[in-house]
Amino acid sequence: MPLRLEPVTPDNVRDACALTVEPDQEAVVAPVAVSLAEAYTQPQSAWPRLVYDDQDLVGFVMAGFDPENPVDLFRCGIWRLNIAAGHQGRGYGRFAVEELCAEARRRGQRRVTVMWEVHPAGPEGFYRRIGFTPTGQIFHGEVVGERLLD
Repeated sequence: MPLRLEPVTPDNVRDACALTVEPDQEAVVAPVAVSLAEAYTQPQSAWPRLVYDDQDLVGFVMAGFDPENPVDLFRCGIWRLNIAAGHQGRGYGRFAVEELCAEARRRGQRRVTVMWEVHPAGPEGFYRRIGFTPTGQIFHGEVVGERLLD
């Protein structure tokens, strides 16, 4: 079975909450359980998905889709991306972001935003490699990046 995104369900939520990133990344990304709690409180805009490689859970991605939000960076953006420790550097993060961008296109969006903390273990290099560029904006101490969709 190829790579795929799946919704979080009662059958996989425990596995989702057990997913952990590399220890040095724990300072810059929230645990999946925290992300799912945020999704629960914002069901109208949160889009949480699990990343599978065959039967193996390898990651978590969550977008926010709120096209009427008065803050433009919250209209369509990546809220979280967690790739499991030991599974990074294999294309899972890129796959998750590309699928998220495809969902954004299906929803008529032409821009995806993301925010990252400047940190040695932060994701800035990853996001830049896959087409995000800093906007020059800083929000709550984090760099705002964007990727324009075709």
